[in-house]
Amino acid sequence: MLRFRSRVSLASLVIGAASAAILAGPAGGPRPASAGDETLKIAVCGPMTGGQKKQGDDVKNAVSLALDEWNAKGGVLGKKIEMISRDDEAKESQAVACARQIAAAGVVGIIGHFNSGCTIPASEIYKDAKLVMITPSATNPKVTDRKLWNVFRVCGRDDDQGGVAAKFVLEKLKPKKVAILHDKTQYGEGLAKQFRDALKAAGGVTITRFDGISQEETDYKAILGAVKKTEPDLWYYGGMYDKGAPITIQARDVGLMAPLVSGDGLKEEEFLSKAGSKCEPCFVTFGPDPNGIPTAKAFLESYKKKFGQEGPYSVYAYDAANILLEGIKAAGSTDGEKIAEAIRKRAHDGALGKLEFDDKGDLKTSIYVVWEVEKGAKGFKVCWSPK
Repeated sequence: MLRFRSRVSLASLVIGAASAAILAGPAGGPRPASAGDETLKIAVCGPMTGGQKKQGDDVKNAVSLALDEWNAKGGVLGKKIEMISRDDEAKESQAVACARQIAAAGVVGIIGHFNSGCTIPASEIYKDAKLVMITPSATNPKVTDRKLWNVFRVCGRDDDQGGVAAKFVLEKLKPKKVAILHDKTQYGEGLAKQFRDALKAAGGVTITRFDGISQEETDYKAILGAVKKTEPDLWYYGGMYDKGAPITIQARDVGLMAPLVSGDGLKEEEFLSKAGSKCEPCFVTFGPDPNGIPTAKAFLESYKKKFGQEGPYSVYAYDAANILLEGIKAAGSTDGEKIAEAIRKRAHDGALGKLEFDDKGDLKTSIYVVWEVEKGAKGFKVCWSPK
């Protein structure tokens, strides 16, 4: 959303300049955590407002739960842990602004950002500020392929996710023609390309359309009608649930009734509640069901007791927070480089199981499965796992 200001008072300019100076710190740059701080600050940044607020809240709640558990045991390095949160609105420019604020706030590390398009530019700011960041959800390969020393993620990668989707489609749905749409973001377009390239590599499938849809658009019927005319056996959407729901509704309205296949961005109850039965049939790639992971049981019970039903990335955010705090404890320091070294050299016992990182900051082992929308859009259930 563009915001225009027609008048700016002298007072508001003075106040804004003063606020910027406070955020910038005494030397106009990042203010690292110091031994004199009364608490250790952990930042959480993601979409806390707007169409993706639900998942931003899921991440913040899970981190809050982890911090509460650590504080109940005395904190870390003899200090209580405090969470600060910032809203990047799922926008790259806002993510950069938030990252600069966080870097100036004396934090020890960051859980976030949520979206790949926000994570990638923000990570450069955190690197310069010597701060470790762990994203629970940003799947674009560029997040870690740059091999920044300070970047980790506890989810999988889109080159894996796109490949799993293609394998599922070829083995189970067996299409001859596939249309692919995406939301023009780093995540959505990147995932769509990975899916397309995996299909091309396998051969035997014609890609009838590969098109992007602007985030600002609300009427998709023209492009969806054009897709329908190509008579695809299925269509793929790379994007998030807030735009995926209206696109799916309009697809059915124009008569595009072929199965929808998508990625983790549509694995959200709000997608089902908004799209209703029009999202059927639909298949999405995501990680395994945490209810089937024994080590996740305690987290799931605690989260539901405090916040209600967990979100798709809640357990990932919980593990990310614990990994960061374990790294601080193992390093015995708030120095970012020492924390990163401690994280990389350890095997972490997470709710998701044993988690270890490679030299890029990716998990050494990550698994994608395929979830199907249940009849009546009542929920998602795992329907296929790669062999």
